[in-house]
Amino acid sequence: MSAASFVVILPVKPPALGKSRLRGLPDTRRRDLAAAFARDTAYAARRTPGVVAVLAVTDDFRFAAELAEDGCEVIPDGVSEDLNASLRQAAAEAGRRWPGTTPVTLCADLPALVPDDLAAALDEVAGPTFVRDAAGTGTTVYAAPVAEFEPHFGPGSATRHVQTGAREVVAPAATLRLDVDDLGDLGGALVLGVGPHTEEVLSGGKPEGHVGEDADGGPPEG
Repeated sequence: MSAASFVVILPVKPPALGKSRLRGLPDTRRRDLAAAFARDTAYAARRTPGVVAVLAVTDDFRFAAELAEDGCEVIPDGVSEDLNASLRQAAAEAGRRWPGTTPVTLCADLPALVPDDLAAALDEVAGPTFVRDAAGTGTTVYAAPVAEFEPHFGPGSATRHVQTGAREVVAPAATLRLDVDDLGDLGGALVLGVGPHTEEVLSGGKPEGHVGEDADGGPPEG
């Protein structure tokens, strides 16, 4: 396992605006799932060896409070309507707060994520590095030292990361590659096994029931 240390940057849309492609679900269920996906992603990231902090980036102040109670550090979006610029600012902030760490952008819609899969990917980080999503065209993880941090999230991001010289992670890491955008993806996540917040929403509960439960112990598109 690499001795390097990492700060996970988690960009989170306001849950009321997220997961619009989960068509057929009531708005309240879609909103609760979007929040649960982000919280389960953070939950796994905070338990990953080598991760010293999770820095959530969101303009939803109510959800920011929940993430903070879960043990995340939280900052607002730095540049509205420009995800990559916001991520660069967040990486600079991570470098200021945790000198010597490597910032790692992690999509916030990975409800099946397990720490071992994230750890396997982080073990391959050497300079700019990315993880291709299960669909093959997008990116779920981008890591680089602050001075080299140039993410290219958006449609076709995997190709752009390759073209700009980022190394591709080869570890299978199935739970790290399956970002949930639609009901088909959600079905795949259920096969892998989802985290406690997503499980609660799907079983009829609400993610708010887990606020603060792990405070002591521990999306970008494509």
